[in-house]
Amino acid sequence: MGEMGRRHAENLRRNVLEARLVAIADASEERARQVATELEVDNFYSSLEAMLENKEIEAVLIATPDKFHAQAVATAAQAGRDILCEKPLALNMADAHAAIWEVAKAKRRLQVGFMRRYDPAYGAAMKRIEAGEIGIPVIFKSVGRDKDQPPITAYETNVNGMIFYTNTIHDFDLARWLMQDEVASVHSSTTSAIRPEVTKYGDVVASVVNLQYRKGAIGNVESYAQAVYGYDVRTEIVGSKGSIFVGNLERMPAVFLTAGGGQHALADHFLSRFADAYLEEVRDFVKTMLSGRAPLVSGDDGLKALAIAVAAEKSHLQSKSVAVTLD
Repeated sequence: MGEMGRRHAENLRRNVLEARLVAIADASEERARQVATELEVDNFYSSLEAMLENKEIEAVLIATPDKFHAQAVATAAQAGRDILCEKPLALNMADAHAAIWEVAKAKRRLQVGFMRRYDPAYGAAMKRIEAGEIGIPVIFKSVGRDKDQPPITAYETNVNGMIFYTNTIHDFDLARWLMQDEVASVHSSTTSAIRPEVTKYGDVVASVVNLQYRKGAIGNVESYAQAVYGYDVRTEIVGSKGSIFVGNLERMPAVFLTAGGGQHALADHFLSRFADAYLEEVRDFVKTMLSGRAPLVSGDDGLKALAIAVAAEKSHLQSKSVAVTLD
């Protein structure tokens, strides 16, 4: 029930009429109790295992720190529940494969939380790409910059992955989805020059990852953990007939003009920029559970985006291009 879990819980409790939020869990029982009280949820638990003993629960949304995603997926699947898991699916390929195997064994369904696919702008871009309006995709370019630097304690806890897993993996998913192709290899360049203390925790402040696609296209993804000026996410897909540009710096489509000049309202956080996407994501998950169809964003999507992140980390450590594999 951290920042992300709380948002999902609020959406399920208040904005998804087809779902009923039965219970919440947090390693801190006091926090679980507090959020349950605020959201008027009857049941709260201090562990996933205890919560899964509640027979009313049909599906589980996992929003733990990254390190615990794969095991939580496996545990929920073994208990016979369908699952929506926040990204990344895991922090290594072995854990991801093990989690997916448990889901398949239990004959359950797994959706991975790449919410940008539910953002109206990205959805509109994908429809135009599928319609052939820009021809054959040739170049993928994406920028992802968080506004505020994470506190050093966020690195010290060692419960989340480095920047490729916490930030860039969204861009890696878009790189596959929008280009309608798989990434064959990557080459990473990174820096922590303005905050060298994060390097002892195996992380970096900024990165640029160059992509080479199987069918010959190329790409470039930039991530930055502390842009200061705002939360900035932009993507461009250049094709043989044209280009599509998604995203801008504005939180709302308005420019304020005064005697002092023009002002733009900048997005300051991912929860405000992608508020609609997060809601549509859980709505679609619930509809999937009720309809019996397969998730639109599957465990396989989570696995393939993770493979790019793993290759990007290897490239960062080895200072060379690395092939993307599902091993």
